[in-house]
Amino acid sequence: MDSLVSTDWLAEHLGEPDLRIVDASWFMPASGRKGADEFRGAHIPGAVFFDIDELSDKSNPAPHMLPSASDFGAAMSRLGIGRDDRIVVYDNSPVRTAARGWFMLRQFGAQNVAILDGGFQKWTAEGRPTERGEANTASAAFAAEARAPIITKQQIIDGLDTPLLDARGRPRFEGDAPDPRPGVAPGHIPGARNLPFEALYNEDGTFKDRDTLEQLFEWEGIDPAKPFVATCGSGVTANSLIFAAHLLGNDEARLYDGSWSEWGADPATPKALGPA
Repeated sequence: MDSLVSTDWLAEHLGEPDLRIVDASWFMPASGRKGADEFRGAHIPGAVFFDIDELSDKSNPAPHMLPSASDFGAAMSRLGIGRDDRIVVYDNSPVRTAARGWFMLRQFGAQNVAILDGGFQKWTAEGRPTERGEANTASAAFAAEARAPIITKQQIIDGLDTPLLDARGRPRFEGDAPDPRPGVAPGHIPGARNLPFEALYNEDGTFKDRDTLEQLFEWEGIDPAKPFVATCGSGVTANSLIFAAHLLGNDEARLYDGSWSEWGADPATPKALGPA
């Protein structure tokens, strides 16, 4: 299974015993939308709901930080997802949260994870089947273990030898728009570059072609074949940058999970305004 699968591919393989379909829809709090509610209203047949807020470290004040491996593994087992399954993740969110689900599953050991290109909006636009209600789940074994190091605030303060790339929109990155979270300052981490995650996607939610993705990175002074650290508002949209790099053959991109919601809330951290 490729890392990016089409709606045609999923329709052809729907119902196969080792295929798990995961709805990772998450919405900004101000949107008034709830992923779990929309899942119950309509989802791809056989899908389970992957709750980004619930699958988090509740002891950390930053939003939806990665949970422990044991907590993540237990949650996946309850959803009927095994590490060796073929897993297709999709969303119905304007912030493209399937990439966060893809990252988390791979981070904790799943070997064969893909994103549905175009997500639920493309699936329904094509008139494909959906179902309502809660998911039907069966127990499974998911022995989770953290795979790649996650970048911390302290590591950035101490200095990194890899570039920082911020996935937020330019107004928030440059500090022209206030942060949506109370107590979080405007601006960006000094030295960071800015590639808004929306630029990676076509209007129908599919990913842009390889040449365009490479060009987008290069325009921001980032070599997509080399390591970089992805950041954003709260560790969600940064994963679109990581997935785009993966499509280009680079699995050395790392995530600053705390992102601006952690950095911008700390009065001691330096903050920059204006263009990169």
